[in-house]
Amino acid sequence: MINDFLNGEFWLSYGEPGAWMVGGILAMMLAVIGAVAYLTYAERKVLAAMQRRQGPMTVGPFGLLQPIADGMKLLSKETIIPSQANKPVFILAPILLFTLALVAWSVIPVSGKLVIANINVGILFLFAISSMGVYGIIMAGWASNSRYAFLGAMRSASQMVSYEVSMGLVIVTILLCAGTLNLTGIVEASRPWWMQVLLFPMLIVFLISILAETNRAPFDLPEGESELSGGFMVEYSAMAFALFFLGEYANMILMSAITTVLFLGGWLPPFGIENEYLDKVPGVIWFILKVCVVLFYFIWARATFPRYRYDQLMRLGWKVFLPFSLIWVVVVAGVLIKMNALPQ
Repeated sequence: MINDFLNGEFWLSYGEPGAWMVGGILAMMLAVIGAVAYLTYAERKVLAAMQRRQGPMTVGPFGLLQPIADGMKLLSKETIIPSQANKPVFILAPILLFTLALVAWSVIPVSGKLVIANINVGILFLFAISSMGVYGIIMAGWASNSRYAFLGAMRSASQMVSYEVSMGLVIVTILLCAGTLNLTGIVEASRPWWMQVLLFPMLIVFLISILAETNRAPFDLPEGESELSGGFMVEYSAMAFALFFLGEYANMILMSAITTVLFLGGWLPPFGIENEYLDKVPGVIWFILKVCVVLFYFIWARATFPRYRYDQLMRLGWKVFLPFSLIWVVVVAGVLIKMNALPQ
């Protein structure tokens, strides 16, 4: 039964589709929440190793219970709402942000058959859900009735919108090569070596853009402590703050999964290698390993690069990535026509 689950056959072979759909949704939610909790542990451990520190080490063996202790601490704290805040919007904002990060997982194919909703426009659904995250941030900044929070929210909104433009053009190049909007079809589409080389510059653009999309260092300007005192979430406390925190890390995992699906072959063995031993490894394992590699890149970037100035961030998005992405879409289309490789 475990092998059936890892290979994606479990969903098709056991029980009623409706019941297993509900079970699959719950399992996916729990898996993502658990991954978010231990991503914080992994980040603290990796950053500590890079800075020659110990990291979490006292709560449980090797500090493995630290995320649980942090969650219990935040649950036990009092939620304080500013007296002049718009309370319904103030409470709804972190819930919306975290919910959107979970909803997007409904179309992510973890293996060939292990996907909750295998819709034909999965990539458009993902792009729409990731764009709606701006609403949660704007709502949080406006509802707090704080100038610092609202300035942080405006920064975040402009940053996310700016880099979504280049991300959209990156996705266009993927669609030109794959010929489908279905995420499973994108993974299974044939990509010869020259096509992988052609898409490599767009992979670099996408990897940098997802840092800005998730407000991660070195693009964590909405949370600039030196000038904004914490950004759009400065007035939040206890579990409301925790939901913003969980939403950020859930978005990191989501963007890593999207990168894996679009560029790294999803659940397939790496580099297209065909080997009798590699083929026996369940696709879910390959998918998780590739997601972990991209997550390590998030953490490595935070430990390595200093924070950008806001004008540098905007210049990179609008004056470098946007024109380059536009030109590269034309280049990819031209090469595909020349090689007679446009999908039918």
